[in-house]
Amino acid sequence: MGDSFKDLLVWQRAIQLTVAIYKLTASFPDSERFGLTNQLRRAAVSVASNIAEGYGRSTSGEYIQFLGHARGSNCEVQTQLVISAALGFGSEESRKMADSLSVEVSKMLVSMM
Repeated sequence: MGDSFKDLLVWQRAIQLTVAIYKLTASFPDSERFGLTNQLRRAAVSVASNIAEGYGRSTSGEYIQFLGHARGSNCEVQTQLVISAALGFGSEESRKMADSLSVEVSKMLVSMM
């Protein structure tokens, strides 16, 4: 491992995912501010946060556990992207970008675990 969780490519991609989610949800209806917008943003932030927290833990078992939490949060993101697409929220291009990053992060997490 590197000197910091910031050196992890999966963490860097998770940050890109979070930024993509924030940009996507910025165009969601105001009525969704406390609904899907909030849920998507919190789940996306949780992905990178759990990777970082796991990295800072004492044992590899704890690290893997937090990678699992990150994977779970990423699955939430993927589910909520499907819902937002079904509702026609955000641009298709932005959703595809976020989904692509989410799929990449998922593969990386599974590989690390």
